[in-house]
Amino acid sequence: MDAATATFARHRPRLKGIAYRMLGSVAEAEDVVQDAWLRWHESAAPAPDNPEAWLVTVTTRLAIDRLRSAQVQREHYVGTWLPEPVVQAAQGEGPATPEQLVERADSLSVAFLAVLERLAPDARAAFLLREVFEVDYAEVAATLGRSEAACRQLVHRAKAAVQEARPRFAVQPERHRALLRSFAEAATRGDLQGLKALLAEDVALIGDGGGKVPSFGRPLVGGQRVAQLYFAVARRHAGALRVDVAEVNGAPGLLRWVGGVLESVQSFEWEDGRIVRIHAQRNPDKLARVAAALAGA
Repeated sequence: MDAATATFARHRPRLKGIAYRMLGSVAEAEDVVQDAWLRWHESAAPAPDNPEAWLVTVTTRLAIDRLRSAQVQREHYVGTWLPEPVVQAAQGEGPATPEQLVERADSLSVAFLAVLERLAPDARAAFLLREVFEVDYAEVAATLGRSEAACRQLVHRAKAAVQEARPRFAVQPERHRALLRSFAEAATRGDLQGLKALLAEDVALIGDGGGKVPSFGRPLVGGQRVAQLYFAVARRHAGALRVDVAEVNGAPGLLRWVGGVLESVQSFEWEDGRIVRIHAQRNPDKLARVAAALAGA
């Protein structure tokens, strides 16, 4: 491996982390990182004094351009758009590497990425670079081609919007996982009362079917209604249903299988020991990469 390749490989996890958080798509993030690699490899200029800053700038600008195009497409998306999940099976996993720990940070959660969808591309980039990846304002300004004062304003407004929309109460991972095991067991058995006991009265289920499979056009709200939906799925697919606890975007979540086929990837927000929001990714196109990765694990 030559020096240029080794340098890029060293920074690749950071670049992919930026691109994924910008785009909410593993495939598009990988395309952005590949484009950054081509620019790095083909650049005729002398090696930059700060390769990391150069690569972060190029990756961020590429991601901004791609996000602008994606936002136009998402305006015509059928139903609610949710990010492509990043999943790691909970069983049989080895110790986390430093890169994996970065990938599992709170800034990777589906809820967080859904909030970022409300931000304009430049604001999203400024917020992520400063608040998640701890890039100094001078570098943020150079990356976005704005003044430091303008970037501070972008970050300030984005931070306020994100804090207003993020979950107010965190749940410790082990407690989260234990509650989810109980929910998974109730969902598999079709235990209506067990499901209702773990759902807040105003719980909201947000699904992404992408027009490929049935899904709600707007959130399904109410503990009784959401519990009945899980109950109905258990009855309809009795004997063919399996629900596994897994790590979804850095937090415990659920994989639901029907007849051995991945039917949905679900992430959860909690308050006072009850589920207040469920994000259910059901779009087969977005699930295909997850299923393939799990099959090869």
